Amino acid sequence: MEAAFVGAGTTVDKGENARLSSFIGAIAIADLVKTTLGPKGMDKILQRISEHDQSISVTNDGATILKSVNIDNAAAKVLVDIAKVQDDEVGDGTTSVAVLCGELLREAEDLINQRIHPQTIAEGWRLARKAARDALDASTRDNSADDAKFREDLLTIARTTLSSKLLTYDKDYFANLAVDAVMRLRGSNNLDHIQVLKKAGGHLRDSYLEEGFLLDKKIGVGQPKRIENAKILLANTSMDTDKIKIYGSRVRVDSLNKVAEIEEAEKQRMRQKCDKIMSHGCNVFINRQLIYNLPESIFTENGIMAIEHADFDGIERLAAVTGGEVVSTFDRPDLVTMGECDIIEEVMIGEDKVIRLGGCKSGEACSIVLRGASSHVLDEAERSLHDALCILTATVKDPRIICGGGCTEVLMAQAIDRQVEATPGKKALAMASFARALRQLPAIVADNGGYDSAELVTQLRAAHAAGKNTHGLDMYNGTIGDMLELGVAEAYKSKLCVLLSASEAAEMILRVDDIIKCAPRARQEGY
Repeated sequence: MEAAFVGAGTTVDKGENARLSSFIGAIAIADLVKTTLGPKGMDKILQRISEHDQSISVTNDGATILKSVNIDNAAAKVLVDIAKVQDDEVGDGTTSVAVLCGELLREAEDLINQRIHPQTIAEGWRLARKAARDALDASTRDNSADDAKFREDLLTIARTTLSSKLLTYDKDYFANLAVDAVMRLRGSNNLDHIQVLKKAGGHLRDSYLEEGFLLDKKIGVGQPKRIENAKILLANTSMDTDKIKIYGSRVRVDSLNKVAEIEEAEKQRMRQKCDKIMSHGCNVFINRQLIYNLPESIFTENGIMAIEHADFDGIERLAAVTGGEVVSTFDRPDLVTMGECDIIEEVMIGEDKVIRLGGCKSGEACSIVLRGASSHVLDEAERSLHDALCILTATVKDPRIICGGGCTEVLMAQAIDRQVEATPGKKALAMASFARALRQLPAIVADNGGYDSAELVTQLRAAHAAGKNTHGLDMYNGTIGDMLELGVAEAYKSKLCVLLSASEAAEMILRVDDIIKCAPRARQEGY
């Protein structure tokens, strides 16, 4: 009967088939990133297979891996989306959110095989989520009132985040670097003010924080290489009209002198434009587009530093950092806000010259210069550092922190187990399954380190039952230990987002009982 209402070529998966398809797809995606979880997680090589681009990248960043995978399964796409949201909102915990969602669905599959209705499971999960959140809230600590302690907390979070990345062996060095960069933002949390510049060569340890803004461009020929008290005019305008450009039309002339006259008229227009630019009283001109020979020579004559091709991201970031506005017309100098900085000079990084803007109007601007063996190492180092910077800015906004190393997962599972004992009905089974899924996260982290996960997780449960609420996995010694002493901490916001996003997404997939695939649009003859 239903087939009569769907068009030809449309397929409908119903009931058990639809649910099985959803579970298999989502669990497969969770299993794909599962091995990257934790400080001993493995990396993946992502290889593009298009004709024009066969580049590779090596990463263990969950969001990067999931974004790169072509997926046909609808439920798997839900997991990819929650990882993207986690990446955008907090920056870290992308792998955890996908793995927890997959583990919840694995538990749901067992419950459905026991003939428990999806709505009953969802109801139990909601009760479990509330108990878990209450336990998470109770385990937080906040040292934001004491600057020294808060900085130490930020360093601990940065170290914990970096311990699962490429930068793990220099995590103390990079944690300091990331915290210094974020503290300069003074609470504005605008990561655009932190520029990451990658320069191949040297070691990762050669990376450093430059208290200023670095522009990987060249200063025009013969122009000053150093300017103090810079007044910067930022522009997005074409400076290339010193050639005849009358596209798509014909110009007939009866002598070469006429061509010369047209060229001279073009040049005169460019001279007028340069005069208007100089009337602003700037001593530095930075343009998003190219600057051709004639305007460059005019600026050189007048002792103005001109920098071309600053690109869109570069010019927007410069505007934010120097306090200027990007202008395209130059008739009203009185309405233009120019950027300011104390000094602009050329400096060397490795073998390359870059332009340094020091003492910018927006004092929080800084650049992190990353050095490394190859472009692949640098790309992964940038992803690792980006995660650390994101999680630190999130912590500055919400300064509560919690213990890491699987401590909070066992704590939340224990709180759910206590509530299960007082809950009648089948939903108690769903609550117990939620607790089991939470305990799978420390088990997976232990497995990835090559340790006996069953032994460690049971030890951890026993420690928490004995009141040792700050105990978690010590992944460097293969034992359990006090996370406060070991200095393993995570941001409360990150863990909360993992808990809520994963359970909401799992609940949504669980409630699916039909998958309708629409037929592709039929091609008409002759098209």
